[in-house]
Amino acid sequence: MTESKPSHSDQPWQNVTWFDVTEHQDGQRIDNFLFSRLKGVPKSRIYRLIREGEVRVNKKRIKADTKLNIGDQIRVAPIRYQQASTEQQPPIGDKIAKGLLDRIVFEDEGLIVVNKPSGIAVHGGSGVAYGLIEALRHATGKKYLELIHRIDRDTSGLVMISKKRSVLKALQDDLRAHRIKKTYAAIVKGVVTMDAQLIDAPLLRYELANGERRVRVAKDGKPSQTEWRVAERFKQATLIHASPLSGRTHQIRVHGLSIGHPLLGDDKYGHQTPFNAVEPRRLCLHAMRLQIPGYPLIEAALPEDMQNVLAQLRKL
Repeated sequence: MTESKPSHSDQPWQNVTWFDVTEHQDGQRIDNFLFSRLKGVPKSRIYRLIREGEVRVNKKRIKADTKLNIGDQIRVAPIRYQQASTEQQPPIGDKIAKGLLDRIVFEDEGLIVVNKPSGIAVHGGSGVAYGLIEALRHATGKKYLELIHRIDRDTSGLVMISKKRSVLKALQDDLRAHRIKKTYAAIVKGVVTMDAQLIDAPLLRYELANGERRVRVAKDGKPSQTEWRVAERFKQATLIHASPLSGRTHQIRVHGLSIGHPLLGDDKYGHQTPFNAVEPRRLCLHAMRLQIPGYPLIEAALPEDMQNVLAQLRKL
């Protein structure tokens, strides 16, 4: 069975669509597979299709993190959705795309590591015209570039991108086996008294009434651990180096809130907590270091806006 093409109507994907999995998609998550193929369909709509069983792999229901295998057949039911106006989806500007090339901190024949600025999503969808991965494909002219992992839109710092399927699978295996150590710099509210601690609290994902996904600590959540080390203390805040031992959504942010130290600039978790010293314009979270087996240590210095926040805190 070959891949069926959408009709050229104003509402693409309105018929049943079939895809075959080739060696180039072997091991890829079904959600990422669909993001790259169902152009124009919001991410939230794709996730709902998966939850409601409208996406089948080999005639079976699947989950968003289901991994594909060579030869799998994917069936997507007809999709109805509110299509955004193309006038509101500007093309990627060359200046933005080329600017991201200057932020590449490591590259070899199979891996790119980019120091992503805060405010850019790692991929497009859900009202976002484009993300880091689309911009890099545009800038490099390479069609095969795939995200190895994700960080939040408002988080800055190191993102791994594969140039080869073999590298994607190998490094995702390393992530699952906790062989890659990721360290983040975070500025949190309040003075953290313990120099080092392990935050061990299960995390559960849930949805708000508007469909936005959030995370909270819950007994029936997934096991989640984060190592925290104090890097610098201030009168009303603390600079933390955090290493997540599990890869849960919003993990560092929710774990910080759970011990009474939400992150500065976080508009989702703990923003109600009083803090009048500094008003940062961004989430104060930066992916600063990657320790990958077989690779040199990869680091990204704190961005200027976070350094400015620290300078203000030191003056208090």
